[in-house]
Amino acid sequence: MTTTDELVDSIAGMALFADLTTPQLEAVAHRFEERLFPEGERILRQGLSGSGFYVIVEGAASVVVDGTPRATLIRGDFFGEVSILLGESPVADVVALRALRCLVLPGSDVELFLLDHPKVMFRILQAQARRLRNANRWRS
Repeated sequence: MTTTDELVDSIAGMALFADLTTPQLEAVAHRFEERLFPEGERILRQGLSGSGFYVIVEGAASVVVDGTPRATLIRGDFFGEVSILLGESPVADVVALRALRCLVLPGSDVELFLLDHPKVMFRILQAQARRLRNANRWRS
């Protein structure tokens, strides 16, 4: 596991946390749990309850719907937020393509975290808008 300073340096360059001050980044490093997932591990399971908000610090993961890979997630990408915000099961599996290091916030802590960090909430909304726009392009 990395030190708080190393983690702060790593997440400072991520778009999700770009608007946060150094003390806020340090708070993120303390509030989120660092988790490691080996290649091939299924982190989220389609149809089962989602358990957290994940931010990829290192590695890559595949979003798989009904056995079909739909997207690849890399450093700075995040997942799990939709299930938490909607109170529904994930609509996809997320599987580590190679060793994966994530910051994880338990689902029960997400609302308070977002209310305490509205700029992070805005960045999540921007990412969701991009995902929606891209999904609509694929349909055309």
